[in-house]
Amino acid sequence: MTSDDSLKIDAAAGAYVSVARAAEHAGIALATLPYACRVFVENLERGRLCDPNIGADAVAAMLHWRDNHGVGVPLTVGRVILPDSSGLPVLLDLVSLRDAVAEAGCDPASVEPRIPVDVIVDHSLQVDVSATPDAMARNMAREFERNGERYSFLKWAQQAFRSVRVYPPGTGIIHQVNLEHIAPVVTRVATSLGGIACPDFVIGGDSHTPMINGIGVLGWGVGGIEAQAAMLGQPYVFPVPEFVGVRLVGALPPGATTTDLVLTVTERLRRERAVATVIEYFGPGAATLSVPSRATLANMAPEYGATAGFFPIDAQTLRYLSRTRSPEQAAFVEAYARANAMFREPGLPDPDYSRVIEIDLARVGRSVAGPRRPQDRLDLAAVAADFTGRLPQPLAEGGFAADPATAVPVSTPAGPAELRHGALAIAAITACTNTSNPAVMIAAGLLARNAVAAGLKVPDWVKTSLAPGSRVVTRYLDELGLLAPLERLGFGVVGYGCTTCGGKSGPLLPVMAQAIDAGGLVAAAALSGNRNFEGRIHRQVRANYIMSPPLVVAFALAGRIDLDLENEPLNGADAEKPVRLVDLWPDEEEIATLAARAGDARLFREVYGDTPSGLLWDELAAPTGLRFGWNPQSSYLVEPPFLELARERAREGVPDALHAARVLGAYGDSLTTDHISPSGEIPVDSPAGRYLIGLGIEPKAFNTYVGRRCNHEVMARATFANLRIKNQMVPGREGGWTQLQPEGEVVSVHEAASAYGERGVPLIVLGGKDYGMGSSRDWAAKGSALLGVRAVIAESYERIHRSNLIGMGVVPLRFADGEGWRQLGLDGCESFDIEGMVAAIDGTGSATVIATGAAGSIRFLVTADVSTRSERACLRAGGIMAEVLAFFTRRAAPALVTEHP
Repeated sequence: MTSDDSLKIDAAAGAYVSVARAAEHAGIALATLPYACRVFVENLERGRLCDPNIGADAVAAMLHWRDNHGVGVPLTVGRVILPDSSGLPVLLDLVSLRDAVAEAGCDPASVEPRIPVDVIVDHSLQVDVSATPDAMARNMAREFERNGERYSFLKWAQQAFRSVRVYPPGTGIIHQVNLEHIAPVVTRVATSLGGIACPDFVIGGDSHTPMINGIGVLGWGVGGIEAQAAMLGQPYVFPVPEFVGVRLVGALPPGATTTDLVLTVTERLRRERAVATVIEYFGPGAATLSVPSRATLANMAPEYGATAGFFPIDAQTLRYLSRTRSPEQAAFVEAYARANAMFREPGLPDPDYSRVIEIDLARVGRSVAGPRRPQDRLDLAAVAADFTGRLPQPLAEGGFAADPATAVPVSTPAGPAELRHGALAIAAITACTNTSNPAVMIAAGLLARNAVAAGLKVPDWVKTSLAPGSRVVTRYLDELGLLAPLERLGFGVVGYGCTTCGGKSGPLLPVMAQAIDAGGLVAAAALSGNRNFEGRIHRQVRANYIMSPPLVVAFALAGRIDLDLENEPLNGADAEKPVRLVDLWPDEEEIATLAARAGDARLFREVYGDTPSGLLWDELAAPTGLRFGWNPQSSYLVEPPFLELARERAREGVPDALHAARVLGAYGDSLTTDHISPSGEIPVDSPAGRYLIGLGIEPKAFNTYVGRRCNHEVMARATFANLRIKNQMVPGREGGWTQLQPEGEVVSVHEAASAYGERGVPLIVLGGKDYGMGSSRDWAAKGSALLGVRAVIAESYERIHRSNLIGMGVVPLRFADGEGWRQLGLDGCESFDIEGMVAAIDGTGSATVIATGAAGSIRFLVTADVSTRSERACLRAGGIMAEVLAFFTRRAAPALVTEHP
């Protein structure tokens, strides 16, 4: 027992670190603390008791969070969860680190994750085949054919690293598997004080990790760079956040779904500038939401810019845990949460928040977001007019620069047809966000049932697919008799993984692909995902819309996006028997009745009790041993260059000045990590495609950028190479192009970076607001570093990408408020001199920038967007890899390792 009696004993929960005691010591009324803040406080107080390097000041900073925004505090990470897309590069870096440690004469076994790591293989599935009974089997066979080398490496890693557990392809999407199966909510950990019960705390290599906030687990997405450091025992320093309360009142009206609610919340919170905050939901509306509905809201925290979207543990949580884990685990969670003031009881006073945003569920209507960003919500009735209004508008004004009169005659099995702008190319029920929610999935099934009964069919140019986030979804849809009507409309299961939402939609149907190429059609996609950024869904599809699963089915039946579904018939105004959405929309009572049956505990026990991919995974050969044997002929697993880059940056130190730097690209607002590092197919005529062809690889074997993330040569060529990225140095042209200075020649970004590298010219990138929004894609930072980018100057940054830049030794600089490269009259063709970067990084001053162009020189000040001492130290060291290498080469033996139970 400690001197201040912070360690308590509860008969059911066991020993735990008391949040109430910590608050009492600080003179804080416990009831005023947001519940998410209490989880932070417990974590820091437990760290203080168990680690002499963590002081009471960290606990105090969190307890007095209003006065300490941005102050870095060292959190104890309980576990890391990774999709294969970021997990493979992380593990490959560990392999490289083991080699370096061995070469330094130290024990390579010391390079071992100190905490449990789960890798869920869910980001490599592509929809090659759909709308056929054997689609899932054929897609999985193709997945293993493409990715056999990568999967063999994962099987090796599972035996080489004691703390790594791999969930094979076909298990489900990472966030839904975490929600339904992995997360304990409350766990027991071994510490220097003995066994202690504590809240689960997870960081994930995918930005939608906050989905787990729906069951009271604190967790969020980080880049693979940060995840790797936390895995290896480096301190995870997190800036004290602002806690914002979102009060939900009322109830959703008939016809509105949780998807419509989350799109409304995303629009509102973006407008309220909730970026980097911790959102905590409360109020009478929140109390009535089911766990799947809460998880849907929490999942899209990255879309509304928040670090987390937290729902405290309450009775809903316990009911869900009892079904998906066990009644015993639910009882343990309840005992702990009640003992340690983390259980939300009805009637208790609300905590204090920095601000409260109220949202009335009764005012939510059917919604769609698009055509390019998830926060751009539209009422369903407004979608058609918005799309047609954008057609003739210039690209720079958010339009499509298209002739509205364009029409392309096509031949289909049903007869001749004419495709126009707005024709639907893709209709996909996909992604973790909505396939986690039985209510919206059942609504889709019921709408499909009603459509089949009405004799409706999906037009022959629409590629339909159903990619559930969990095998539980298929089980309950089948048992409820709803899978068959979905299959009749083409929404058969294509596999279990992140498909269309992540850019792995596969080829369009030939009739649509040919029409787009022939007439330059602005085709559309309707998906139940969370991201619709330019160039993400499919390279040929320019207008992408997020919506609920039943609306995906409805738009698929219509075959076009430029239709007012609230008022116009789905089968056309001249149909013999017009059918409207209201005729097909299912009854709310029937949805609720069937959703209750979908939560049967038996389904979860059976699904998570077997091996999903069977012999394909089990029979896959894999090497053994402590160190991985590199194959110099491999085009998939290539020894990464980041340790050597880290050594180089460490030798040089952080530059105080950049002289005669050139701009690699100048970009506008909301540049996403998809723009910087795309995830979908690799075009033949791209720098990455030409590189692969040079290796003798045929285009059909290219795989996707996700599949090639362990080949830095491919990924460097993909950086700033999205087909829809708009570098303002090359106005009116989309794609990965820039101007090489001083010549002014238009070349690819990779070609320019190579030329500047040969000349010894440092590079910078100019950006607008929300630079790096979107996925927690560390390759957006890794690729920037490999191209020679030393600094980015932007108006503001999204949290994860900013951290990733720092991790790679790239300095994130910010324009002064109200300034930006466009406001200052820059065009990116200037030569830049930057002085005083060290002072800016240390927070002791500003850096001075002098941009010299044809019209003369412009002088302005910038600051470094660096939040904590650890971030400053990371930049000084040359990045996280340099820090980690130094850490392991000075250690003689491995530290305590926590393996999976």
